[in-house]
Amino acid sequence: MKNWFKLTLVACVAVFALALVGCSEEGPAEKAGKKIDQAMEDAGKEMDALKDKAKQAIE
Repeated sequence: MKNWFKLTLVACVAVFALALVGCSEEGPAEKAGKKIDQAMEDAGKEMDALKDKAKQAIE
């Protein structure tokens, strides 16, 4: 009975370890999402800069 418990425990730990390794790698969707996020952040900064220039031109 104890051997069965140990075998089950080792199997559960192995499955958990494999799941963690599988989740640590970025797939193409995650990479594309990060690029989109960065592009949106850059666009926001550019819009702020243009807003400041327009404000200065009006004054």
